[in-house]
Order: sequence, then structure tokens, then C-alpha cells
Amino acid sequence: MVKIRHATIADVARAAGVSNAAVSRYLNHTLKLPAETGSRIDRAVLKLKYRPNRSARGLKRGRTDALGLVVPDVANPFYGALASYVELEAEAAGFSLTLYSSRNRVERELLLLEQQASRPVDGLIFLTNHGGNGLLSGKINAQDRIVVLDEDVPSTVVPKVFVDNERGGYEATRYLLEMGHRQIAHVTGPKNLLSVRERCAGYKRALREAGIELNRSLIMYDSYTPQCGRAAVDTFFRQRQVPTAIFASSDYLVVGILESLRDLNVTVPTEVSVIGFDDLIFTRLLDPPVTTVRQPIAELAGVGVHLLLDCMNGVSHRAEVIRLPVELIKRSSVSHPARQTSRLESPVRSLRSSKKKTLPA
Repeated sequence: MVKIRHATIADVARAAGVSNAAVSRYLNHTLKLPAETGSRIDRAVLKLKYRPNRSARGLKRGRTDALGLVVPDVANPFYGALASYVELEAEAAGFSLTLYSSRNRVERELLLLEQQASRPVDGLIFLTNHGGNGLLSGKINAQDRIVVLDEDVPSTVVPKVFVDNERGGYEATRYLLEMGHRQIAHVTGPKNLLSVRERCAGYKRALREAGIELNRSLIMYDSYTPQCGRAAVDTFFRQRQVPTAIFASSDYLVVGILESLRDLNVTVPTEVSVIGFDDLIFTRLLDPPVTTVRQPIAELAGVGVHLLLDCMNGVSHRAEVIRLPVELIKRSSVSHPARQTSRLESPVRSLRSSKKKTLPA
């Protein structure tokens, strides 16, 4: 068997006409060279297909030059967008990114935190949907290079970055009220999550300020998934008085909401107005384009990475919590309520009645 020889730093140095040390320091971002010299090294690296041995370099320097990102579900577009921005920030700082999916299982989150004790990556950005787990908080507090993003884990004293969830829920609901809606439903995720509690608190505050009594039958807690959005519409439209507007605390929920409304032949926004939360890229491509509360996802990633780099460099941000502002983005999924939306017969019952008539005897 022919053994394949990989290019070394010495090979790159000879091809570029510089010393081994210059190549090493240039590739490690610890030496600034003239543009022409740097270009020669870059060309030599590409031509020789040189790949640094990160494992060996990490053992020697006590570093891996990699950051870790733990997310609950890589299929959720919010986490995909966040991961992309975290990778950009990490790369700009000279680090690669290792992405871990916990698959929304707390036991896997605990395992990943346990493994981090042996430093497979230099630092960890951690997102979870298990906010109230005591074991989780203990494992997180045992880390010295970790930042919690997006959702809180109570009793932890590590740096955290959240958005102004309460303000977002308030602004979304107030806009619907200003448009004339009074029957406003709210679809959201699990009750134990910070984002769920705070966005719902904003929804309730807007109703309270408008003098509207809270109708708990118009609030549905479940999960941040399209399936939850579909189930919520089915539940709301079984009621005698159907909502004229729906505020969903996630754009991912909106996907299911719009699907279910379409199946019921309920038009948006003519019969029901819809607002989401996140401003993921697909919201402007839907029909109609969806009004939503924009989270600054790029800034969330950037602040998280820079806090983590500070921790890795010995700068303490113990128990620091940073809140980022949100913004209501108005598109075409909201209008004034039409008179016919106050009808007593729900579209679910009407649709099912019509289907029964078509069944064979």
C-alpha cells in the first residue's frame, strides 16, 4: 500500500520562500505580514493542500481553536440561522465551530456538559428548552467557559444573552389592538421557558391596558413546532367565538397556523390576522408575507461569542445578563377585522359538516 504524504509547514515555507516560523505564526493569526508575503503563503497552502493538524497543535498549546454550540434541534430554522451567525463570528476570531444537537433531550445535554470537562472545545455556547432542570444548572455552573443564549436556566450564574421578550409580546398584541382586534389568541411553547413566560406577559399587559378581560381559552401552550400551530387553530376554531387574530410566539408556529387556516378556507388577513416572532427569512416569502417581531439573531450570536471569548481570556462576566432589543416588522398578514369573523359557527364545524354530507351511504 502506498502511503500518502501530506504537506507540512516546511513544504509551505519552501514554496512561499519564508521561514517555518513565519508560516506557523501567520496561519495561527499571531503574525501580520505584508500583503504580498501573505498571498504567497496562501497560494502555497492551496497548491500543496496543506491542512494543519489541529489535534496535535491543540495538545501542544492546550487549546483546540474550536468553539462549541449546543442547540436543541437543528431542524428548527431559528437554530439554523443562529448557528450560521455563530460560525461567522467564531471564524472571524480564528476559531472553528463544533455544532452539537441535543435533540431536545436533557440527558444528552447533561452528557455534553460532562464531556466539556475534558475540553473537546475551548468554550461552549449553550441553548436549551429545559429551563427548570436542577441537574442542568449544576452542570452549567461547573463550567468556567460557557455562555447561555436565548432561554434561561434558573439558578445559573454564567453570562447570559436574551432578547426583550416581554416587549416583543406587548408590541405585537398592541398592534393587533390598534388595528381593531379584540378576540386575540396566543399560541406559544412550553410554560417552563423564559421566552414563553415573557412573551405571554407582554400579550397580557397589552390586553390589560386596553381594558380587555383575559380569555384563557385563547391561550395555547405546547411546543415551538408547526404541529403545535396546527393543533392550536383546530382548538380555537372549535370554539363558539373564534379569534380574529393570532399572535404566535415563534415563526415556526406560524407555518402550522397558516397551513391549518388554509385547510379551513380561512383567509389571512381578511378573516384572521397573524403575527409571528423571530423574523426568520421565510416569513417574507410566505403568502401573505408575515408580520413578525424581529429578534436580532446576528447580534445575539455576536454578543454570545464575544462574551465567551472574554471568559476564555479570564475576563469575568459572572451572572451578567444582557438584553437585546426587538422590533415589530409590519407586513401583509395583519388587517382590520372583517365583520364576518365574529360569526358564531366555526369553520371547523362547517368544514366537517360539509365533509359528512359527501360520505357514501
